[in-house]
This record gives sequence, structure tokens and C-alpha cells, in this order.
Amino acid sequence: MKKNNIIGMASDHAGFAMKESVKKFLLKNGYAVNDFGTNSEESVDYPDYIHPLASEINKGEIEHGIILCGSGNGVSMTANKYPNVRAALCWSEIIAQFARKHNDANVLSLPARFISEDEAEKIVCTFLKTDFEGGRHKERIDKINKILL
Repeated sequence: MKKNNIIGMASDHAGFAMKESVKKFLLKNGYAVNDFGTNSEESVDYPDYIHPLASEINKGEIEHGIILCGSGNGVSMTANKYPNVRAALCWSEIIAQFARKHNDANVLSLPARFISEDEAEKIVCTFLKTDFEGGRHKERIDKINKILL
């Protein structure tokens, strides 16, 4: 299976049920899933599951990831600590489309408490099927990790 057909997934307890739903959807549509956990709705700390996924994305071992928590914010903040990770919090298809087209996002963050499973599936489809435009957007992305103090 090609690397770009493998999707890394991770969540905390608040995102667990939606992660499982999205995982089934991905498998049904021909993707392989590398699930970093969590594996229940028992309360956990999201960094424990997001760091391993983000590390794999950062190293180029996995091309795309999907991360979930209640708001999508904590998991995004954690994933974005890695220089080669561009995690985008998306709550609609158009946000996901622009995250890919303009920001070359490689990790989709979903706010499990604020979207339905149907909305999540549509957002995931848009994210995975949208290509990066490059051009002027590439120049901007190259500046993300340039620290100006």
C-alpha cells in the first residue's frame, strides 16, 4: 500500500467515539489506518497519543493524520510543536479545503463535540482529496518555522 493511503489517527477520550466512526469510514474507502489510540472513553491526556502520531508525521513515516479531541484545539497545539507538522482545526468542508490548498496541512484536527459524524466524514473526504496549490502559498509555508525574535 502506498504511504499516502495510510492515515495516522489519534484522539483523547472526548474524540474516541468519532475516531472510531471515522476509522471505519476510512477503511471502507480503501485507506489503511495506523491508530495511535486512545482505545476507550476513559479519561486520558491527549498529548500521550498525539505526540507519537506527530512524531511519525514529522519524520515522514506517515503522510497524513487525523486527530480529535472535544474542541480540536489541544490536539492541534500539541501536534504543531513538530516542525514538519501542519495541523489544521477544521469544522467545515471549506475550512478543510483551504487548509490543504493554501496551507498544505498534513494533519486534520476535528472538534468531536461540535460536529456530527456525517460532517466529520465530509470534512475528512475534502481534506484527503484536496491538493496543495503551491506557488505563493509554498513561500508562505516555508516561513512558518522561521523564528523572528
